[in-house]
Amino acid sequence: MICPLCGSSRVLTRHWGKRIGCAVGSVAGAVAGSTASISGGEIGAGVGILGGPAGMAVGGVAGAVLGGLLGAAIGCSAGEEAGQVFDGRLMNLYACKACGHTFNQ
Repeated sequence: MICPLCGSSRVLTRHWGKRIGCAVGSVAGAVAGSTASISGGEIGAGVGILGGPAGMAVGGVAGAVLGGLLGAAIGCSAGEEAGQVFDGRLMNLYACKACGHTFNQ
């Protein structure tokens, strides 16, 4: 990639939309996953019942944590995909390190 303004090859890819989309998606996914973690905690406690009271507690916590983490991962992936659309269409994707000019292909 060459800067159209100064001709330098010192060009960076910015990915602002992708980064912001991933962050927002992670938070939204974690919230959704935490809401669903009640079910995960119940399932984990049900599986942990074989280990007695301690197994129920550990299984319940593990189920809740895994629900939140899985939700955050799925949310980040979805947000990243949406952010790529913004990067390609609405924001200048590239920045020249030599002159500071931002541009798209």
